[in-house]
Amino acid sequence: MSTRAISRLSSHLWWSVSIAALGAIIAVLLAIFVFVIAHGIPALRPQLFTTVTSGIAGGLKNAIAGTLLLVSIGIVLAAIVGIGTALWVVEYAPVWAARSVRYMIDVLAGVPSIVVGYFLYVALVEGLGWGFSLIAGAFSLAIFVLPYVERAADIALTGVPTHLREGSVALGARQATTIFSIDLPYAMPGILTGLLVAIGIGLGETAPLIYTAGWSNYMPTLALTHSPVGYLTYVVWTYISQPFAESHALAYAAATLLMLFVFGTNLIARSFVEYRYNRNRR
Repeated sequence: MSTRAISRLSSHLWWSVSIAALGAIIAVLLAIFVFVIAHGIPALRPQLFTTVTSGIAGGLKNAIAGTLLLVSIGIVLAAIVGIGTALWVVEYAPVWAARSVRYMIDVLAGVPSIVVGYFLYVALVEGLGWGFSLIAGAFSLAIFVLPYVERAADIALTGVPTHLREGSVALGARQATTIFSIDLPYAMPGILTGLLVAIGIGLGETAPLIYTAGWSNYMPTLALTHSPVGYLTYVVWTYISQPFAESHALAYAAATLLMLFVFGTNLIARSFVEYRYNRNRR
């Protein structure tokens, strides 16, 4: 067999392996999605959105509100720190400092979420006396999603073409003007995509919230401390293990809502956000 024939055969083989791997990934994703939706859609009743949990029954109003509050505050905190850190690393930091920060961010990304939760339980819940609370839970989510926000912003800012920065400086713009007029608008699609991915990750976290937010059958009081908060992942984790049909229905309903939330954030990231900001960038 000639060398050319071997090369073509190898190319076809790798294409076949790649397509098979892609098919396997899609099949697993569809299996999970179909399983959750098939069990959860029948459980989605209007009462779920108007009543709070009560024992093993009731609704999910408190868990939905608590999830949205925890993720919203956590993402805001992560965005402030993560984007600010990425700007410093890309624009101001010397090479050794940038490498050190990126290394520490990668290490933080590998820390198990339950370790983050336990650390904040000792530091905030017990150490500062905040108790199970909204702010402690938001801090746990912020720390857990911070590496994803920072790395997405870092990559997006690093990808800004050098000639755009040089052109801005050549026109007499200060560095701050270049950052806010050139760097951030150009990098915004990548930054926002990273934030939306972080939202999806935050929606699915349970372990750090168990140690920091606790659980409550009541609506969030908006008090930052000494006020436990309900959230959807706790319902999935706890209620599915109960030997009652009502608790299983709540667990599947909560899992379905989480899947829809994650699907929605990814849909926004791929359609509206990238289309709008790529059009403005062009």
